[in-house]
Amino acid sequence: MKRARLLPVLWMGMVYLFLYLPIAVLVVFSFNDSRMVTIWGGWTTKWYGATLHDTELLSALGLSLRVALATATLSIVLGTLAAFALTRYRRFRGKELLNFMINIPLVMPTVVIALALLLFFVTLQKAIGWPQKGFFTIFIGHTVMTISYAAVVIQSRLKDMDRSIEEAAMDLGARPLQVFMLVTLPAISQALVSAWLLTFSLSLDEVVISAFLSGPGATTLPVVIFSRARLGLNPTINVVGAVTVYFVMVAVIVSSLWMARRERRRNAESIAAHRLSAVTVS
Repeated sequence: MKRARLLPVLWMGMVYLFLYLPIAVLVVFSFNDSRMVTIWGGWTTKWYGATLHDTELLSALGLSLRVALATATLSIVLGTLAAFALTRYRRFRGKELLNFMINIPLVMPTVVIALALLLFFVTLQKAIGWPQKGFFTIFIGHTVMTISYAAVVIQSRLKDMDRSIEEAAMDLGARPLQVFMLVTLPAISQALVSAWLLTFSLSLDEVVISAFLSGPGATTLPVVIFSRARLGLNPTINVVGAVTVYFVMVAVIVSSLWMARRERRRNAESIAAHRLSAVTVS
C-alpha cells in the first residue's frame, strides 16, 4: 500500500524536476559572480546592474513588450469575434472557410508563416513604399500567429456557456449588442484573461517571425538573445531569463488569484439566486 501511494508522488516529483530544474538553474546562475556562465564563482547581483545599462537589451525588451501588449489585445478582440461567430451562428456563408482559416496557423510551421508574411510585406513595400520592417510588421506577424490560439480558448468557453442566460436577457428586452457586452463578455472573462496571457507569452517568446520581419533598429528581445547565444553565453542573458521567470510567476499568481476570486463570487451569486427563486416559488 505504501509503495502504491509513493509511486504517484515520485512520478509527479520527477515530472516537476524535469520541467522546472533548468529554470531553477537559470535563476541561480543569474547571481553567478563569474563571467563564465558555466563556472560558479560565488553570489553577486552585479549582472543585474550591468543589464540595466545594456541599451541594446533594454531597447529590445521595450519593443518586445510593446509588440506583445498590442498583439495580445488585438488577438483577443479578433479571436472573440471569430469564436462568437462560429459558436452562436449555426449557418452563414463562409463559416467552414473561417473555421479552416482559424485553424491553419495552429498546424502550419512558423517559418512558413514568417516567409509568407515577409514576401507579402516586401511586395507591398515595392508597390506603395509601405510598410518599413519594424514594429508594425512584427506586430502584424505575431497577431496572425496568435489569433488562432485566442479563438480556440474563447470558443471552448463559449460552447460550455449556459445559453439560457443570454436568452433570459433578450426576453427582458436587451438588444443583441447589450447581451454581448453585459452578459456574454462577463461570463467568459476568465477565458479572455487566459487567452490574453497565452497570446502575450507567445508573442514575447516568438523568434522566427520576429527574425524575418524585424528591421534596422527594431529587434525584439528573443532575437537579440538568440544572436548573442550563438557567439557565446553572456551573464546578462541569464539575468534576462531570470527576470522573465519572475514576471511570469507574478503574472500567473495574480491572474490565478483573480480568477479564483471571480469563481467564488459567481458561485455565491448563483447560490443566492437559487435561494431567492426557491423563496419566491414557495
